[in-house]
Amino acid sequence: MFLQRIGNQGIRLGTLFERAAARHPANIVVLDHDLDIAPGLGRRATVAEIADLIDDFAARLWAAGVRPAQRVVVHKSDGFDITLLACAIVRVGAVPVLLSPKLDGATVAELVRRTDRPFLLTDRDKLDTELPAEVFTLAERVLLASGSHPEATSLADLAGSPRVPAVTMPPEQPTLVTHTSGTTGIPKLAVHTGHTLQARYRPQAAVTAPLLRGRETIAMHVSFVHSRLITALAISLFRGYPIVVLADSDPKRAADLFAQLRPGILEAHPNSFMEWEELADDPRAPLANVKLFSSTFDAIHPRTVRRLLGASRRKGALFGQLYGQSEIGPAVVRSFSRSGRGLCTDGRCVGRPFPGMTDIRVVSRDGNPPSPDNPGYIEVRSDGRIVTYLGEQQRYDQQVNDGWWRMGDVGFRTKLGCVHLLDREVDLIEGFGSTLAVEDALFTRLPQLAEVVIIPGPDGRAVPVVSTKDDIPLDPDTWRRAVAGLPPMAEPVQWRKEELPQTATTKIKRLELARRLADAPGAPAPVAVEEVV
Repeated sequence: MFLQRIGNQGIRLGTLFERAAARHPANIVVLDHDLDIAPGLGRRATVAEIADLIDDFAARLWAAGVRPAQRVVVHKSDGFDITLLACAIVRVGAVPVLLSPKLDGATVAELVRRTDRPFLLTDRDKLDTELPAEVFTLAERVLLASGSHPEATSLADLAGSPRVPAVTMPPEQPTLVTHTSGTTGIPKLAVHTGHTLQARYRPQAAVTAPLLRGRETIAMHVSFVHSRLITALAISLFRGYPIVVLADSDPKRAADLFAQLRPGILEAHPNSFMEWEELADDPRAPLANVKLFSSTFDAIHPRTVRRLLGASRRKGALFGQLYGQSEIGPAVVRSFSRSGRGLCTDGRCVGRPFPGMTDIRVVSRDGNPPSPDNPGYIEVRSDGRIVTYLGEQQRYDQQVNDGWWRMGDVGFRTKLGCVHLLDREVDLIEGFGSTLAVEDALFTRLPQLAEVVIIPGPDGRAVPVVSTKDDIPLDPDTWRRAVAGLPPMAEPVQWRKEELPQTATTKIKRLELARRLADAPGAPAPVAVEEVV
């Protein structure tokens, strides 16, 4: 869209921290963990120190043989150094391919194969415990972020390598590869360019500028392999905001950190915010200074929004929700306030497009107009759209129609233009209505729920899979009162939250959950579940 294109020179990931350090050299980054690549750095560093660390590792990568336009798969133990290594890779003109630490070894091997003999940057722990031996034949060379291995090159051994000038690749060229959530099978590899990432940065920067006038500390808990972290960092770094980066979403650890640092902005996954609801009851008031809660990825449950906003003591505190996708970036935006109307009942409304930057439409599935009872396909137009799926161009082309990108979600649009997200295409249970709306209702009615996911059961009925706080057994009478007036469902199945299969961004893998439910002892014969990709 035209406002995304004006003066778009690309995000220039390789010099992101360097350019931010030139503006705000004393700005700081605080971590809740040590960096594998630089444990001596500690958990508090200036932006200038981090820029120097990126330059140092760019020199080591160059000494290891990494050159412009080559691909480097990064699959290592979780930590912010995944992001810093991506910056170092781009700094020498190469293309980082970021794979979640949560992916299993077989999936990683398949994605390395698709990447066509890349460098593989991993660590000794991944090689010893998860990755199959075939990665050594699939990769051009295996590099280690930490530890040692006789068949791999340790970056620690390349310390002191001569620094090399930053390589700036054309902004229309690939600059980053991330992967999709993998909720429907093997993840797809999404190719971003400097142009597309900058196009994603624009709407997010524009919408936050009038909300945040002063200097605020921002705390982030976002997957280190997701493109969202890149744009969130860029906004924060160039405004000189102190940054707190969390690898662990544990509510007790988060509460300790927030009580000490008093962030004014929180950026996290919807499921992380759900975990942090209990912080509203902490006597230290760790959320009291939050001016803006920000969530991308999925729609947020109204109960979570209400609890978190209630914990803030800032005047005009907001909860900002950006609906988007790995492939397209943010598409629509909506904000909630403590005085907002419809907060408890309208969680399916995800917002409106960014004027001049994104556009959205809902296309009929059956020739009839999309409506709450007959949701249509949600499609988005944005310059933030990826340019291909690596090695799967045909699959990419199937989701593009005259510039419109099929999101894989169904919903409808109101007369005032608000987009309502009702379900994923693959999760539709015909005749049931919106599973997401029912989940919203159950969260509101049952405060003890930590998670609820409604999936098609082996016999085709809607089955609620629930997790409770502290794994307390769900009372049958309480459940029956909660489901009164909702569409008919099977009896709930209670699992521990950690047993639920999750993606890198903590979304529940619903199709995999349905398969596990069908495979459980005593389950009736399963019915087919069609995957739409």
